[in-house]
Amino acid sequence: MQSVTGVRRLGASGALAIAAGGTVAGALPVRDPWGLWVPHGSVVTVAGAVLAYAGLTLLVLAWWAYGRLLAKGEGPGVRDTLVTLGWWAAPLVLAPSLYSADVYSYIAQGAMVLDGHDVYTHGPSVLAADSRGADAAASVGGHWTDTPAPYGPVFLVLAKGVVWVTGGTLVPAVLGMRLIAVAALVLIAWAVRRLAVECGADESRALWLAALNPLLLMHVVGGAHNDGLMIGLMLTGLVLALRGRWVVGSAVVALAVLIKSPAALALLFIGVIVVRRGEGSPAQRLPKALLGPGLVAAAVAVAATLLGGTGFGWLRTQSVAGTIHTPLSLSSDLGQGLGALAHALTGAELLTVKEAVQSLGLAVAVAAIAFFALGALRGRLHPVRGLGLSLLVLVALSPMVQPWYLLWGTAVVAATVSAWDDRIVPVLMVLSAALVYETAPSGHTPLHGFVLAAVACATAVVVVRRGPLTEPGGPGSGGPPAPPARPYASRPR
Repeated sequence: MQSVTGVRRLGASGALAIAAGGTVAGALPVRDPWGLWVPHGSVVTVAGAVLAYAGLTLLVLAWWAYGRLLAKGEGPGVRDTLVTLGWWAAPLVLAPSLYSADVYSYIAQGAMVLDGHDVYTHGPSVLAADSRGADAAASVGGHWTDTPAPYGPVFLVLAKGVVWVTGGTLVPAVLGMRLIAVAALVLIAWAVRRLAVECGADESRALWLAALNPLLLMHVVGGAHNDGLMIGLMLTGLVLALRGRWVVGSAVVALAVLIKSPAALALLFIGVIVVRRGEGSPAQRLPKALLGPGLVAAAVAVAATLLGGTGFGWLRTQSVAGTIHTPLSLSSDLGQGLGALAHALTGAELLTVKEAVQSLGLAVAVAAIAFFALGALRGRLHPVRGLGLSLLVLVALSPMVQPWYLLWGTAVVAATVSAWDDRIVPVLMVLSAALVYETAPSGHTPLHGFVLAAVACATAVVVVRRGPLTEPGGPGSGGPPAPPARPYASRPR
């Protein structure tokens, strides 16, 4: 399995197995009036899950093998990588929702907007049994049923459009949301290539780490998560900013923020780009850099919110997700443990201790982001690299972490990787390979998912240590080196 064609077929076989297994073991709706995505009994469900896990393993192995081919310089170019991406993504397009039930929340919230409900005050449970989106609302997972939407108005308008076109009928509505996810994948692939060129990195390597990543295929295409659209718009804004069009770039990033708020970090690093590449002295450029991107984004946010008609409630619901405990959050787990210990020893409130630890984690993340921004401002770090590292730190120290959140920073960092001996590449490879197993095809997070993730992580670490991607005979890749990075500070505006 040393050829591009062989690896491509291996990954496609894995994707087909995931889609086939997901048809009976995916995040199936509670009610499907078409009768396509319905339970088939425990034996069939278990068999489907086993098939999906086997397919996922094939896909991960194919991804690693493809990366090794790239590192050895054995032929895969940009066109090969894009074709491979199409082969691996296509089988997932018509499958039911995989690895997450969030798409049902999206559809229900779109129906709420269409019916005039305030999505920033109520959850999908307010939808009547005979309303559009009722089937989706019935399939929303547990605590999200009564949780207000944490998403911005741009995404809710898109969800509203899908419900309007499909009438809220479940299967067409899910496929409509997946079309948005596929469009996001295309945008990510386009933007990562352009950003890699701007950063002096290799396009194929960037596409492999960012777009071909199984974690992205599973959760952006399979799970139709809106994080993909946020990432694509954020990367596009960075491309425009690096080309001297920082005002338009800031406006595009604002649209990403109106999908999900973490994209706002990109505005800070666009400001750094303005300082480094603008005319006049640094003192003259600094005020524009500090205020300009934020003011542009604020204007776009106000205009989009008014046009969307959803109201400004999204400003107060950004923290609702942080109230939900997820096992991948280091600060929440540590806070939970320390809180339980403090309660047992002193009677202190567990929640108070947990919130204090979560706040400390966010404070450390802010300090790290400031460090990266200062490094980029002084020219020690490329702004794009600084943003990617900042997003990774933010995810690691956030009070709520989902597996696909790793993609926020990975997609950005991928565009800055100019050699395979970059120390962050194996870290992201190992984490991506492990986190795909944490969530079951049904969207649940069972104990065996954590066991599989731990096994995958340990195996990946051993493979990386014993068989590095780089060839023994030389640094970086064994093939042609990436073009040297053009200094972003000296490029024409």
